[in-house]
Amino acid sequence: MDAELLLAAVLGVTRTALLTLGELPAAQAARYAALLDERAARVPLQHLTGTAPFRHLELSVGPGVFVPRPETELVAGWVLSRIAGLAAPTVVDLGAGSGAIALAVANEHPGARVVAVERDAAAIEWTRHNAATRAAAGDTPVEVLAGDMTDRALLTGLDGLVDVVVSNPPYVPDGARLPREVTEHDPPLALWGGPDGLDVVRGLLGTAARLLRPGGWLGIEHADQQGSALPALLRAHGGWTDVADHRDLADRPRYTTAQLGGHHAAR
Repeated sequence: MDAELLLAAVLGVTRTALLTLGELPAAQAARYAALLDERAARVPLQHLTGTAPFRHLELSVGPGVFVPRPETELVAGWVLSRIAGLAAPTVVDLGAGSGAIALAVANEHPGARVVAVERDAAAIEWTRHNAATRAAAGDTPVEVLAGDMTDRALLTGLDGLVDVVVSNPPYVPDGARLPREVTEHDPPLALWGGPDGLDVVRGLLGTAARLLRPGGWLGIEHADQQGSALPALLRAHGGWTDVADHRDLADRPRYTTAQLGGHHAAR
């Protein structure tokens, strides 16, 4: 599949169009061979094509930004389900990276106000690029903000006003074994989350509790092995109700959700 997608990218056609492909011109054949060599060296497919599909979008990606995974589409879908009955909801995406979740929400719920927060100086350039591309295509513009999701001063103007806070934070436990595509190409700030992978999550819980309105929702993606630990962390943190973990299409624990209790938590 990777070989077919690379060839389609070289030719500027769809993968299905390869079924009727005739001869490959020499220049394109050379480009294709070079891309195959890079992929064999474990450069991510998405870095070579320059794009990553996410729900109904094609996002630009490359060195310096975390490549969005299909599993995260479920998290975006959950956000959309929570705001489906709201005409003008406010959604904050903490650690937005390429902007995948934020831009999917803006694309599928045009009435939403969506704020994407990213700390990494290289990654936020991809956030801004994708946000500008989608706005030019007619989607509701997403506000892109440089900031740390654990910062107590982050977005103070939205305290108690946000309907959903969502995050795909750094959650990989330090020292975990990962594929070369990840360790050599995804930015470290998007990966490592301390000894148990939950250090950044502990910091963002206070931000989320401060931003959310009473009854607002929080959704956090996590590693396979954190399906019990993250819900337990939320329950111990206090102020959260309806804590639940959700599985992905491969039946692996993938994200935790919770609702803020009936009073605004200024933390």
